[in-house]
Amino acid sequence: MKQTNQPLHLEFNSDRTYIAIVYEDQEVGFCTPEIAARIVETLNEDEQLHEDNDTLTKALQMACLDLIRRTGGNPARVNKLMERYLENAKRPEHGTRAIAFLLRDRQRELDVSDKEFIFFCNSYRLSPQELRDIYRGKDITDEQIKVIARIVGKSAQELIEIRDGFSNNEMNTLARILGTSTQELTELLK
Repeated sequence: MKQTNQPLHLEFNSDRTYIAIVYEDQEVGFCTPEIAARIVETLNEDEQLHEDNDTLTKALQMACLDLIRRTGGNPARVNKLMERYLENAKRPEHGTRAIAFLLRDRQRELDVSDKEFIFFCNSYRLSPQELRDIYRGKDITDEQIKVIARIVGKSAQELIEIRDGFSNNEMNTLARILGTSTQELTELLK
C-alpha cells in the first residue's frame, strides 16, 4: 500500500446513514449500509471458499490414500502423492505443457474444432504430427517456437522464456539440491 503525505478528503453526508467498521474492538471507519452489505457478502463468500477448499483437500487426501492402499504403497506417502496431483492439476507456467495450453487457448479464441485447428496450425507450417507431439509433452524446437508465436500472437522471445523457464516444483527441487532457498535461486537466475 502506497502512503502519501497529501491530506485526505473526507465527505460526510448528514442525510445518509453510516455504519461503523470495527476491527479488534476499535472503530476503523464508517461506510454506508450498502457497502457494509457488500463487505459481509464478500467475507461470507471467502469463508465458503475456505470451507470448500478444506472439503476438496480432504476428498483428495482420501482418494490418494485409497489409491495407495489398493496399489500396496506406503500410506505415509499420501501427502507426496497429493502434491504431485495438485502440481499436475495447475496450469503450468513453463515448459512444453504451458505452450500446449496457449495453443488450446488460441483454439478456444478461434472457436474451432480440433480438426479445424489442426488445419489452421498446418497453414502456419506446424504439422499435425508436431502439434500432437507438443500436446504429448515432447520438446519444442526454436523453429517451432517461431511458428507457434505467430499462431498464438506472442513474441518468439516470450515463448522461449515460457518453454525454458522452471516450474515451482522444479525450482524447489533445484533449490534443495543446491542448498539454497527458492527465492535466492530465483534472484540468481534473473
